Amino acid sequence: METEFRQNLLSLRRERGIGQVELAKAIGVSKGIISLWENGLREPSLGALVSLALFFDVSVDELIGYEKIKTGRSE
Repeated sequence: METEFRQNLLSLRRERGIGQVELAKAIGVSKGIISLWENGLREPSLGALVSLALFFDVSVDELIGYEKIKTGRSE
């Protein structure tokens, strides 16, 4: 998760022209936490992932780079 997440977070933030400070304020964390996430030095909590997904209007799956692989069995 770590590599995909950090790349996705950085891309989403840059696409929207948002600085780390602005994002941190919007989701209630410090700028340092955003930096740690983007550098792959720390992973966000589930609550932080949900806040980020809501802020960027994406799913948590999309944010972390999760793709469900179909196995051919019925689910």
